[in-house]
Amino acid sequence: MTEEGTGTERAPMRPARCRMRAVAEVGLTTATNGVTGDVVAQVQKQPAVAAAAVAGGASGVRIEGVENLRAARAAVSVPIIAILKRDLDESPVRITPYAADVRALAEAGADIIAYDATDRVRPEPAAALVAAIREAGCIAMADSATSEDGRRALAHGAAILGTTLSGYTDETAGQGDGVDTALIAAFADLGVFVMAEGRLNTPDRAAAAMAADIAELHRDLRSDKVTRRKVSTRIAAFAF
Repeated sequence: MTEEGTGTERAPMRPARCRMRAVAEVGLTTATNGVTGDVVAQVQKQPAVAAAAVAGGASGVRIEGVENLRAARAAVSVPIIAILKRDLDESPVRITPYAADVRALAEAGADIIAYDATDRVRPEPAAALVAAIREAGCIAMADSATSEDGRRALAHGAAILGTTLSGYTDETAGQGDGVDTALIAAFADLGVFVMAEGRLNTPDRAAAAMAADIAELHRDLRSDKVTRRKVSTRIAAFAF
């Protein structure tokens, strides 16, 4: 497709249903955010880090930050889950709290945009974030802590439910450092696409998550382990 009046080739817009199919086929997604204080934290390293994750077997990556996203998008064609973290004085919500964040991530090349879907004090309504994600032509992923979060997110129009924030809110704190298989199963029972995320760092935990009937396994694999240890992403997902 050619940009009218410029002669510049433009990639055709992929419909949301096609992108959802691509995400549904993901076997392993890898978080490739840089490690604070390390050279891999630099934006210029993001293309190599993302490419290393894909070369190691990941068929999707989760990226934090607009500049990191833009750099990674230029290097990989797999689906990218994007977030933007902020530390707010007035709210405990950190993951993509503003519609402006959504628009910035969409413009930088996100396929899926994740947001904090918990029922906490927040600067903008969660429903408004989902609306902004959908308006931008992206897929909304609800980073949740409870089954109620998931049900509410589905009512807002989210397409993916993640267990991302289980154990990281006041309501769910202190329930241990294992995988929340009960929440995974509860989301699976809703008949939607589920992403298990967080603390999947042993073979037993990975097996427990899969046994809970998940459709997606998201391993928060640190970028330095992928690059500096030169370990296959797929193997590392079950070895650490």
